[in-house]
Amino acid sequence: MSDSKTGAGLPVVLLHALPLDSSMWDESARALRARGHRVLTVDQRGFGGTPLPADAVPSLDLVADDLARELDRRGVDSAVVVGCSMGGYTAMSFLRRHPHRVRALALFAARGTADTPKGAAARLRFADLISDDSLRARIVTDTTPSLLGATTRAQRPRLLAQVTALAQTAEPHSVAWAQRAIAAREASLAALSATDVPAVVAQGEEDELVTLDEARETAAALSNGRLVTLPGVGHLAPLEAPGKTVEILTSLLAAAQAFRPAGATTC
Repeated sequence: MSDSKTGAGLPVVLLHALPLDSSMWDESARALRARGHRVLTVDQRGFGGTPLPADAVPSLDLVADDLARELDRRGVDSAVVVGCSMGGYTAMSFLRRHPHRVRALALFAARGTADTPKGAAARLRFADLISDDSLRARIVTDTTPSLLGATTRAQRPRLLAQVTALAQTAEPHSVAWAQRAIAAREASLAALSATDVPAVVAQGEEDELVTLDEARETAAALSNGRLVTLPGVGHLAPLEAPGKTVEILTSLLAAAQAFRPAGATTC
């Protein structure tokens, strides 16, 4: 985990996508720190050197509780919680389990529903395949391009190569564990409906893994949320469109600074 303690702005937690690590947020983190915010970029269990307990049953609730303990250790009571893909699912688990600790919420490329049986089965099959030494390299090469939009793939081949290299170096048992945890997650629409904190759902128009209709459904569940669509962007907006990502988060942080919960009084 990287943590900048300087600045008087709201603390911001950035949660990464699968199969990447917290470095995917480096550019966004630098920009937010320059604006005075304390930014924590978190490596979820099994990634970026964070250990994966051998006996843990795959569950994003465990990852959410990891984050709560890390915030305790860092002396952070509450934060703006931002997640991309797997990070978004962890953010929603955190909201369900620790709602009072979420000052605002940003979800990039993450649906509020649980996986369909077909979708969960596909994740579980991927988890089995990625654990096979003889198949891993081909599986990563075949599936990684879908993380980026068609425009990015065509115009930024270096980014595709970078993301593929990161995917190749990810610990396969960690990737498999995470896929099984995501497949087992519960729906979060009720938790999203129950919160009134400022929120944003950001969706790449070229995302091949989460549909725009799914993003609309997620955003519609949020009483104080909005949907932002990103033309020419796929599943990884923080890498494909870092400037737009920072713009979205800066707007959300301003809303969070001004937000007063229902029933709150002012002096």
